[in-house]
Amino acid sequence: MAKILLVEDDVAFCTMLKTFLVKKDCEVDAVYTATEALNLVAKKKYDVVISDVRLPDKEGLEILQAINKKGERTGVIMMTSYAEISMAVNAIKEGALDYIAKPFHPEVIMKAINEALQDEGNVPAVRTAKAQPTKIEDTYIKGGSEASAKLNNYIELVAPTNMSVLIMGESGTGKEQIAKSIHDKSKRNSAPFIAVDCGAIPRELASSEFFGHVKGSFTGAVNNKTGHFEAANGGTIFLDEIGNLNYELQVQLLRALQERKVKPVGSNEEINVNIRVIAATNEDLFALVKKGEFREDLYHRLNEFSIKVPSLKDRDEDLMIFANYFLDSANKELEKDITGFSEKTIAAFKSYHWPGNLRELKNVVKRAVLLSETEYISSTCLPAEVLAAREEQKEEQHFSLFKSKNEQELILDALEKTHGNKSKAARMLSIDRKTLYNKLKQYGIKL
Repeated sequence: MAKILLVEDDVAFCTMLKTFLVKKDCEVDAVYTATEALNLVAKKKYDVVISDVRLPDKEGLEILQAINKKGERTGVIMMTSYAEISMAVNAIKEGALDYIAKPFHPEVIMKAINEALQDEGNVPAVRTAKAQPTKIEDTYIKGGSEASAKLNNYIELVAPTNMSVLIMGESGTGKEQIAKSIHDKSKRNSAPFIAVDCGAIPRELASSEFFGHVKGSFTGAVNNKTGHFEAANGGTIFLDEIGNLNYELQVQLLRALQERKVKPVGSNEEINVNIRVIAATNEDLFALVKKGEFREDLYHRLNEFSIKVPSLKDRDEDLMIFANYFLDSANKELEKDITGFSEKTIAAFKSYHWPGNLRELKNVVKRAVLLSETEYISSTCLPAEVLAAREEQKEEQHFSLFKSKNEQELILDALEKTHGNKSKAARMLSIDRKTLYNKLKQYGIKL
């Protein structure tokens, strides 16, 4: 059983994370200040310490330094917000095993803990949570719409080749799942698939993350490190959010792709690599090329074959296919047995535009499964913004009725079906009684 010290001043988040770790058979001490943590570190030995970099009384870096002075081989993982990424980089240089940007899924921290425990002697090494092959939580799901059929056809065509692929699409459309599907259908499927979030790698560590480094090449490099390119040798490297790479790294990446060789930081020897590159972006790379923010030669090197992933709003026919898949996944994860969605919930889903695409749909479904106390997910379990879209659509329908050329016929038809009951007819037409009376007067309809 792993002994873990958790240091986090957000009480609710700390409690949630401790509960999760205890369920994973970890022995957890949880404290909310650096002072409390320092007292425990002085008395007890932990396998792993997980600490926020910024705490109310002191910085988390002081906890790391105290562990280093004690001389114990304890793996330290730092949690940080995006704004504090430089502090996490300093922690890595001081010997922290890993840093993870918040917010994160609990499984991400579990992965980092497992790596810390498996690390030989827990000797500090410079690496991030993306430095190892990434497990894709959701498999690629084929939709049934025309847009999905075109996407599926492209995947089948390009997968067996060695062409570089550029996947374009809005955030949350499942670009990583598509990249993994291409890898799985390729001749490289028995070799590694390494996913790299280019937007999450600090500039100071970028070269080391991509190409590795040798021991002593810079402060904090206490061991040799294998970079992403070497780790992907024989397989596929997936470069997510490729548009976030700085110009200097673009030059290094271009050379690596052209020569199929990489040189670790601080080394004089080059390493041959045989890899396939799949890149993804939610930006217009060609527009960045025109602005001089992205190298044109690198763009063409990555774009041997391009795939445009349709947004969820452009494939309505697939909506409930994805929703039901996420329902099954949430049932397994949350140990529930929800059967399906109510008619009102389905109507709300179809009215909403899903700006966060599949990622947002997955989160909404998972939240609804957690809240649901009945066999079918009620619309009361949905977020306010999803319900609001349904109400807006109703209002639009009210107005659209009376922009119709045959509104008089619609009114007469409703009155006939309700046997002249004006209140029922108004409800059928989705308007109020006053509007109906005004229309009856306008068309000279007498009952």
